[in-house]
Amino acid sequence: MKNYLNLFDFTHKVDYKTEVLSGITVALALVPEAVAFALIAGVSPLTGLYAAFMMGLVTSILGGRPGMISGATGAVAVVLVVLAKSHGVEYIFAAVILAGLIQLAAGLLKLGKLIRLVPHPVIFGFVNGLAIIIFMSQLVQFQDESGNWLTGAPLYIILGLVLLTMVIIYGLPKLTKIIPASLAAILVVFGLVTFFDIDTKTVGDMASIAGGFPPFHIPSVPFTFATLALIFPYAAIVAGVGLIESLLTLNIIDEITETRGRGNKEAIAQGLANMLSGLFSGMGGCAMIGQSLINISNGARARLSGIVASIMLLVFVMFGSGLIEKVPMAALTGLMIMVSIGTFEWASLRTFNKMPKSDIFVMVMVTLVTVLLHNLALAVIIGVVIAALVFAWDNAKRIRARKYTDDDGVKHYEIYGPLFFGSVTAFNEKFDVGNDPKEVIIDFAESRVVDMSAIEALNKITERYLKAGKSVHLKHLSSDCKQLLANAEQIIDVNVLEDPTYKVVVDRV
Repeated sequence: MKNYLNLFDFTHKVDYKTEVLSGITVALALVPEAVAFALIAGVSPLTGLYAAFMMGLVTSILGGRPGMISGATGAVAVVLVVLAKSHGVEYIFAAVILAGLIQLAAGLLKLGKLIRLVPHPVIFGFVNGLAIIIFMSQLVQFQDESGNWLTGAPLYIILGLVLLTMVIIYGLPKLTKIIPASLAAILVVFGLVTFFDIDTKTVGDMASIAGGFPPFHIPSVPFTFATLALIFPYAAIVAGVGLIESLLTLNIIDEITETRGRGNKEAIAQGLANMLSGLFSGMGGCAMIGQSLINISNGARARLSGIVASIMLLVFVMFGSGLIEKVPMAALTGLMIMVSIGTFEWASLRTFNKMPKSDIFVMVMVTLVTVLLHNLALAVIIGVVIAALVFAWDNAKRIRARKYTDDDGVKHYEIYGPLFFGSVTAFNEKFDVGNDPKEVIIDFAESRVVDMSAIEALNKITERYLKAGKSVHLKHLSSDCKQLLANAEQIIDVNVLEDPTYKVVVDRV
């Protein structure tokens, strides 16, 4: 039980005051984000708020990273907006449920470990891009309804309130940690605006958040193959985006807290949360790095803070909408700007002259794709692909061959480095078939035959020696290679007795 509900695991000390106060702060920060993302997706604000409640509650209880906050996110909203415009909100619910099933399957198949393939420069680029997006998304608060920049008194008022919020969040922890600085900042700005009747934008100016308990609702869509074919691409992208953003956020929180979360468990929780979100009139979502960092920076480390945040968000919707709608947007804007400042990996800027140029290129590329396209999954995929190609290129240059002729007149080629698709050309250039003696031995004791391109290269080199009337022996190949080299079995002499124990790299589930 304690593996699932660390809230009741009394072997771990929980600061209940910090957890509760941090949860309330996160709930306040969730409101405008959920409303904004719902509007981006083309659905009602309550659809985003219901998703934030359900996602946050389920992942807080069952997720693999205590302290991490999930809710309605912009990454998911951007994917769903096209489906919402073309077919309506019912298909959104169906797609979110299917996305949850895909994520659940990914967790049960333990695919969460694939996040290990994401290099550190990609994570740097992802985090920096996300920080910039968080900052840029707050600039709309400095514009009027027509999109023009504020001027005069309205601009000075919101600037003053935002700066006051940021100063309190930055300075209060240096004086006391009795109350989370972010919550104190919101309360102070709220009190000033209310007491002095300051005319500034509030949460209620975005949309009303009044509502009831999320209604259970089976999507009103035809249960046909045509519907499945329609929603599956959206569901697959939502599932992929959600898992990538959630697992990367998990890794970031792991680094900050110096603990280790469980990726597969988080994938299962995300899947269940999205399924329930779709069944309870929500738009789905994933982990939210901004709110998660607010929570962690407040000192929250247990599941209680996420549970409190979710429940308080529902309380706001059901009973406290009138009060929450009066919260100044300036306070939440200042809070999110401080989050963006804290999210940005400033240390990455100091490594520009120290990191390899390829890593810098990957980091900058991921940042640019994240900022310009707002597609976090695409940015990460591009970064991983570029990093993989760079890695392949670097390893392709590492293959070497030590050559010598023994007393019996046999030419030896001792291969060093991996033989794979990238190093095949360099491998073929090592041999002098025309001038070599009648017998040649190629030794792979210090090499690895990695893929089918390498196998084909071995086939071709043996065929070249055969056409020249010479024999070639391949030493230290594993039994797997022997089977794969069946096409050349008549001219290949595999030294089984000296075979190493390694296997050809294959993908097994």
